[in-house]
Amino acid sequence: MLNYYYKDLIDNFLSKSIEEIIGEITLCNQFDSSVNQNKSWEVQIPILKKSLIDFQGSIFFEFSIPRMGKRVDVLVIVEGVVFVIEFKVGEHKFFRYDVEQVWDYALDLKNFHEPSHKALLVPILVATEAKESFIEIATTTHNDNLLLPIKVNKEGLQLAIARVVESFRGLEKLNPDEYSRGRYYPTPTIIQAALSLYNNHTVDEITRSDAEAKNLTKTTSTISQIIKKASIDKRKVICFVTGVPGAGKTLVGLKVATSHLDEANGKESVYLSGNGPLVAILQEALARDKIRNEKQKGKKTTKGKAKASVKAFIQNIHHYRDAYLVDPSPPYDHVAIFDEAQRAWNKEQTQKFMKQKKGYHNFDYSEPEFLISCLDRHKDWAVIICLVGGGQEINTGEAGIAEWLNAIKNRFSNWEVFISPNLTDSEYEASNVISELFKVTKVTFDPDLHLGVSMRSFRAENLSLFIKYLLDLKKEEAIKTYLKLHDKYPIVLTRYIQKAKEWLKKKARGSERYGIVVSSQAQRLKPFAIDVKSPMNPVHWFLNDKDDVRSSFYLEDVATEFHVQGLELDWTCVTWDGDLRYSAEGWKTFSFVGNKWQNIHKEDRKRYLINAYRILLTRARQGMVIVIPEGDPKDHTRKAEFYDPTFKYLSSLGIPVI
Repeated sequence: MLNYYYKDLIDNFLSKSIEEIIGEITLCNQFDSSVNQNKSWEVQIPILKKSLIDFQGSIFFEFSIPRMGKRVDVLVIVEGVVFVIEFKVGEHKFFRYDVEQVWDYALDLKNFHEPSHKALLVPILVATEAKESFIEIATTTHNDNLLLPIKVNKEGLQLAIARVVESFRGLEKLNPDEYSRGRYYPTPTIIQAALSLYNNHTVDEITRSDAEAKNLTKTTSTISQIIKKASIDKRKVICFVTGVPGAGKTLVGLKVATSHLDEANGKESVYLSGNGPLVAILQEALARDKIRNEKQKGKKTTKGKAKASVKAFIQNIHHYRDAYLVDPSPPYDHVAIFDEAQRAWNKEQTQKFMKQKKGYHNFDYSEPEFLISCLDRHKDWAVIICLVGGGQEINTGEAGIAEWLNAIKNRFSNWEVFISPNLTDSEYEASNVISELFKVTKVTFDPDLHLGVSMRSFRAENLSLFIKYLLDLKKEEAIKTYLKLHDKYPIVLTRYIQKAKEWLKKKARGSERYGIVVSSQAQRLKPFAIDVKSPMNPVHWFLNDKDDVRSSFYLEDVATEFHVQGLELDWTCVTWDGDLRYSAEGWKTFSFVGNKWQNIHKEDRKRYLINAYRILLTRARQGMVIVIPEGDPKDHTRKAEFYDPTFKYLSSLGIPVI
């Protein structure tokens, strides 16, 4: 629930002394204020007293934004308008990152705070010593009652408030008590979630709490109970959690991992993923955050030390595997969470790798078999949590979840199994193995182990379903589903990459992240300055700021399905190539070899390519533009017939063309 450290009617605020107000702020919630903070309030309060003298309403100091772990300096409600005010005391300039800070606060309230959905929100940045103010009252194409940020100096705040109130007379008045008590149900990115959980927040604090999302808390609670019972009864348990794309599987894994950090009773857990970019990005984000936090405390720490502590919590699955190839002892951890477990290697791929890269010529395990064998070394108890995404195998040798089930059936029948009932769905290709499992061990179905609502797109829970129908070529179902999401979640289609870039930049507000994503097989986009073979660093792409040419914001480097799986952006440009082509008979799949496109004949490679587009089309939290270029009659590798049928198919689903 949102809270604050000071709340009063404007009239009462005007009648109190500066000392009284600072005293109330400091006393509330035992706020630990620094000398600098008190000095800031000593500057802010007189400015506010002067600026609010002609207005009736309410004022809040240090109004909480839980998802971001921040507090707005001041929030003022006048009639039906909410002013979100951030002060930069002593500052002479309006820096971009300061503007984005106050904009992000307002966006967070607009998106996730229920009373703010319909209210008019006005972000104001006050650089107290700036020479002039820039009071432009403007909305955006989003039409969601959130004005563009207003930039003022200490003399301009009163005029800015007056102009907004005058421009929007007649709005429904807000009740300040109801506003401050309003429900707050955010959907963080996985990076934000990792930071919050690592800093000892709970799932409830950082995620939506509406009825549709209650399953997230249920799932984490169910897993915790399974772990507790396994440790008490000295049993070995493997648990399979399923979920639609973006439903929060990784968040569940991170929650389980952080819940058992630094415990003294032998229940330490580790989050493991074979997704190299995801692990690198999370480790870097956590390390940067740790360094920032230490700096605020007046302490210094190196990047190396920060990363070392983070790696106890998040590890690359292959590094973990390699460590226990050499070390025959049981792992330090009793609980291992394997994210994207369906992407583990089959026996053939594992044997090939071990022979060529590690020198093990007689290795006789699939990757799941070996990983289970490591935890099986514990004499007392162990728990494995497999987080499973349907239809997300995208690389050679990725075996699907059946490989884990076969490992239990053939080698580890002493392990008890808890399964999401959805694992029997056709997309997991596991139902036959599950029926065999009942013959060798105890199997329990638990519906709380399935996450059915996408948390990635807080604007459109139907997105993953729409993309499923789109790729399954179920046109009528796709059209019906699109009608349910298009008002809240904009999807547009274009033939021109420049138009797509302009659309992204217009749509993104504050620090909302956007970028171009393409299939790793999209090799004929070079004429548009898109080269999938050009090396890019996903850490820079996902974490660096707008002034860094390596970041996604620059729209120069592009990310493929291998870079973005398990992650998300606010807005994406999905650029489609001739590798996946619509036809009345079904999708036609191609790879570019030498100087021409060649048909893909192997069924697993066809599936990988379609899954790649499934991932690309479900990365955006707020909306996306899809670019399907026009063909070039002078280029035999980019003929119009490679692109036009796909463009016509997508536009026939109702997606508007720009």
